[in-house]
Amino acid sequence: MNQILNNKALIGKKLSFLTGLIITAVLLFVISTTNTGCFSYKFKDIGSIPDSIKTVKVNFIENRARYVNPQLSPRLTDKVRQKITGQTRLVQTNGDNPDWEINGEIRDYSVTTSGISNQQEATNRLSVTVHLTLIKRKQDNIEEEFDVTRNYDFSANQSLQQAEARLLDEMIRTLTDEIFNRIFSNW
Repeated sequence: MNQILNNKALIGKKLSFLTGLIITAVLLFVISTTNTGCFSYKFKDIGSIPDSIKTVKVNFIENRARYVNPQLSPRLTDKVRQKITGQTRLVQTNGDNPDWEINGEIRDYSVTTSGISNQQEATNRLSVTVHLTLIKRKQDNIEEEFDVTRNYDFSANQSLQQAEARLLDEMIRTLTDEIFNRIFSNW
């Protein structure tokens, strides 16, 4: 009989302990999901456009790399212009005195081997670097310069021309996004 009472007491203690653990877990979950100041990450847009800035001029992005993909410069320039005018309040101008002026050039367009399998090339990497200068005319002609570099892997069984045909749309999209983010979000 004493053993039965001891077992009931032991079971009661275990249930109390488990109940306490469950309540603690629930409280921690509620606190962590409602206390956004401690447990969340927020992006801070530190590159917002001042109200005085109304116009932007995106000059043609020249291709000054040793190897020139003839489609990259015109398509990239056009896509950057579209993204800026489509996702900001800035108006594209071709005038001589824009509030902001963006100049750019493709400085690197090169292929290297990035992976080897069974002592043979398996993966090649196309690297593209665009150097940009942002001139803020209404902000004391402040000039900000930065590079955007993206890498694109492709099978070593493909020629560069085959890889370019397959990768060009991705290159335009990712380079445009990175350029936009560097100018307007300081990422």
